[in-house]
Amino acid sequence: MSHPRPADRPARRLRRAASATAVAVALLAGLAPAASAAAAGEPDAAQAASAGRRLDRAELQARLDAVRDAGVYGIFSAARDGRERFDGAAGVADLSTGRPVRADLRHRVGSVTKTFTAVAVLQQNAKGRIDLDRPVGDYVPELLPGERGRKVTVRMLLNHTSGIEDYIADAFPSLQQGTTASLDEHRFRTIRPTELIRYGVARPQRFEPGTEWSYSNTNYVLLGEILRKVTGQDPERLIAKDVIRRAGLRDTYFPGTDPHIRGAHARMYESFFGLIDPPRDYSVYNMTWGGTAGALVSTPQDLNTFYRALLTGDLLPRRQLDQMRTTVDIKDETGKVTLRYGLGIYSMDTPCGPAWGHDGGVWGAGTQALSSPDGTRQFALGYNLMKYQRINEAGTGLDPHPADAAMTDYRDQALCGRTAPKPPQEPKVPKNASVEAPAPLSPALPALPAPSAGPAR
Repeated sequence: MSHPRPADRPARRLRRAASATAVAVALLAGLAPAASAAAAGEPDAAQAASAGRRLDRAELQARLDAVRDAGVYGIFSAARDGRERFDGAAGVADLSTGRPVRADLRHRVGSVTKTFTAVAVLQQNAKGRIDLDRPVGDYVPELLPGERGRKVTVRMLLNHTSGIEDYIADAFPSLQQGTTASLDEHRFRTIRPTELIRYGVARPQRFEPGTEWSYSNTNYVLLGEILRKVTGQDPERLIAKDVIRRAGLRDTYFPGTDPHIRGAHARMYESFFGLIDPPRDYSVYNMTWGGTAGALVSTPQDLNTFYRALLTGDLLPRRQLDQMRTTVDIKDETGKVTLRYGLGIYSMDTPCGPAWGHDGGVWGAGTQALSSPDGTRQFALGYNLMKYQRINEAGTGLDPHPADAAMTDYRDQALCGRTAPKPPQEPKVPKNASVEAPAPLSPALPALPAPSAGPAR
């Protein structure tokens, strides 16, 4: 067996750094759910599947403790079954002081924002102001001009079938050179949504609109600008009025240009697959780079309230809610369906049936929120150490991490209960853009140009 020469090792480290940035360069959604094929499911079936399940607080707390013991600094969650509630937490909110996390901390929820934005768009659809199948160029021709503006529809933005590229690689350009320097350089930057859109639109179209699926934050910033055009209001203020307040949420808001989170919150540590060592705190950050795609601050309790209000019809008419839950299949490279993505919400399988919700991730903060189809059984969680996994030696995916399995166990306990039967599972093979374990990855990663190897930071 031959061994690499010492001179080879720096080059190999740089190649692995490049692999890490290729995996994460387009991430805004943060917690890739453990899933096989996810069926839409009917509320009656979900209610039958959940019959007899109760929240076991001791088991739920034990599973949160297991996530902490696996190496995640802090995790906090709220679970609900009808009127029954569980609020739990494990670990620390601040490494320097040892301050513990608690269940009701405010948190940056990343791409969970997309469900809120989608609800606002569908509310305008119900009012006749936005036609989901109308070309985007009819609303914002200056932002998506020419043939693309005529081919891409509002629905394609909502379900990520537009083929428009993500803007993350250009908003944080150092990631394309294998370094995280731009995360620090842009901590206090204010960037306009039109500039983010320009980054995404300037890149080549990924595929003919409507023919494939590819996750892109540009889609949801464009939706924000469509809301601005048809209502004459700032889209974040519109969402606050028509969605957040209507749902009765008390701790959910868009931070605007303020880099600080109001109220009690954890520090948020980013590892970036080991490129940032030790992990760095990014809890103070100007989130204009997320906007209507991912800037929202919330709590687990508020997210449960929001998804219950949504799924029970309190935020949208039935026709629009049905449209929202009309999905496209997301498949892995073998052709297997791993998720079904609707209009700002997705469906995934659990041991007790399908669940609806979204995940999110920004620098240092991961979130997931899932509910039974009828909104009866739910959980939402936040955690404050991101991209704790490591890229494998081949640079093709992530090495398994015990925290991923522990989060899956918590999800299953929260949604299904200890006694829920689990069907046989196929062996899981780690791969790039995996959706098989809760890792800080998007449901699917847009394929961006491979970054050149540069000095890791």
